[in-house]
Amino acid sequence: MLLSVKSENARKFYEREALRDGWSTRQLYRQINSQFYERTALSRDKASMLTKGKKPHIEDQVTAEEEIKSSYVLEFLGLKDEYSESDLEEALIHHLESFLLELGSDFAFVARQKRLRLDDTWYRVDLVFFHRRLHSLMLIDLKIGEFTHADAGQMHLYLNYAREHWQNADENPPVGLILCARKSETVAKYALGNLPNKIVAAEYLTALPKARMLAEEVDRTQRMLECRKI
Repeated sequence: MLLSVKSENARKFYEREALRDGWSTRQLYRQINSQFYERTALSRDKASMLTKGKKPHIEDQVTAEEEIKSSYVLEFLGLKDEYSESDLEEALIHHLESFLLELGSDFAFVARQKRLRLDDTWYRVDLVFFHRRLHSLMLIDLKIGEFTHADAGQMHLYLNYAREHWQNADENPPVGLILCARKSETVAKYALGNLPNKIVAAEYLTALPKARMLAEEVDRTQRMLECRKI
């Protein structure tokens, strides 16, 4: 199984984590398939990611947090240093196949700029997907700046409307994904916690950091966690 991991840094990472936390074969398989190493390397809170990685996965229980990555690498878009949200959306649609591969195997494209009307005001949801395992619509809002509490309120509005007008009778409630360039974990915690609708904020990168830099960051966090145990 580990032979299928091409990156030597990633292979060593999975070996260490599997031995340290006593992963089962199934758990190791899931971690590799979910790109746990890459997500940990890109996360701003690596200690939290590694701690979560210890917990066994319940096979028949699927949550939005498990199905949505904490960060996405959109290097294939070829965007320059300055771009607008419409530029980002246009590039994602143009590279839809690559975007779907980055999102995960269970996402299916539904619509872009899907319109909804409240009284005399029109709103548009940037992207709409359907997630097969969650069996629910996935509404995506694109932000080129930092995540704010106002973004959570806007997505909450979209989800309430989608639940009433777009959700089919046999589907689960829709889920919101806010893709932003940056987010404060503290702001996200209080803006998204205890909402009746499920909303997840995730960061994206338009360029992947150097592999050596990512590996050094992961190793540093692992050593820090080991020192805490002593």
